[in-house]
Amino acid sequence: MSSSIPTSPDSSRDRQPQPPAQLRVFLGYAAGVGKTFRMLEEAQQLKRLEKDVVVGYFEPHGRKDTIAKTAGLEMIPRKIIAYRGVTLQEMDTDAIVKRRPAICVVDELAHTNVPGSERTKRWEDVQALLDAGIDVITNMNIQHLESLNDNIFNITGIRVRETVPDWFVKSAAEVVMVDATTGALLNRLKRGDIYAPEKAQRAMENFFKESTLAALRELALRQTAHELERREIAEMPGLAEGPSAAASRPERDIHDRILIYVTADPSTAMLVRRGRRMADYLGAECFAICVLSRQDGRRSASNMEGAEKHLNFARNLHIETRILEGDDCAETLVDFARHNQVTQILVGRPKKCSLLGRLLGTDLVLRVVRKANDIRVIVVAERQRQPQSVA
Repeated sequence: MSSSIPTSPDSSRDRQPQPPAQLRVFLGYAAGVGKTFRMLEEAQQLKRLEKDVVVGYFEPHGRKDTIAKTAGLEMIPRKIIAYRGVTLQEMDTDAIVKRRPAICVVDELAHTNVPGSERTKRWEDVQALLDAGIDVITNMNIQHLESLNDNIFNITGIRVRETVPDWFVKSAAEVVMVDATTGALLNRLKRGDIYAPEKAQRAMENFFKESTLAALRELALRQTAHELERREIAEMPGLAEGPSAAASRPERDIHDRILIYVTADPSTAMLVRRGRRMADYLGAECFAICVLSRQDGRRSASNMEGAEKHLNFARNLHIETRILEGDDCAETLVDFARHNQVTQILVGRPKKCSLLGRLLGTDLVLRVVRKANDIRVIVVAERQRQPQSVA
């Protein structure tokens, strides 16, 4: 027979607050470098330490060595979802929260859920687990980092559709780079350790070209080095304490503010990613600004819809957004920049720049450059490349 001591209503004041759940990310540069293997090794080690660890989602891809690493681990059954006459399986986030383990292992962070799921992306499911107080260990490849989407397209010719916002990865307590030389990775591919032979051959003709893998690996190493430097600066003594904190930061972290000019043009997405990445490297504040002309009755609903889509994209990347009104777009933009101590303005280069527009002074980019004579204006052109496929 057991008994319990009743607690008074005020006893909760004496309870120690629970530390926030922690995220750990294993980062690689391509399939087959060993992210899932390392992640499951970590889970096995935690189990040996008698930690309450479960596998919330695991994608085997037929890799025997990786599958063997799941032996003895508790696997949470997947959720069955019917979509367009096909039965599909997704991670059962609600079941994991109900089971309430201390640690949950989740494969393929960048995955997009079946339409109709409670959340669109798996990283959002992981956020739900973290919010429930469950530590998460997960993995992803460098090509799925949102701000690098254009870099990846320029390297591979592939427009990656499944992405994870940078701020989410930066929220991780630890990001671990899982590396393998390009030669070792190609040997694994040829042996059939990554894909079946017919798929492996197609991969070597496309994404798994040695030059492409080398560029992706370099990008992943640079990203990891930058993340390490950022964390070391953040952990410098006194950096987060009082007025002296600002004096401890590098000078560029104090002054830089970036403004991204948002329009309905599809290239704006590239501009937003570029601005977000610049802000991360400079430790700068970032604004995404759309200007509506009070006199322009020709602005169509589709243009407004396109601009709002890009503003929402910026918000998802944790960029502050504003919609301004003004008769003169260039003047409104530059006035906002001056009032908010903006140091750099990012604008997209128009696909068609008429000579007449330049001569008459009506070209928007040229007018912004002339008016913002004390602010750095960066005109960014989208690199044109025909996509090979979608990932």
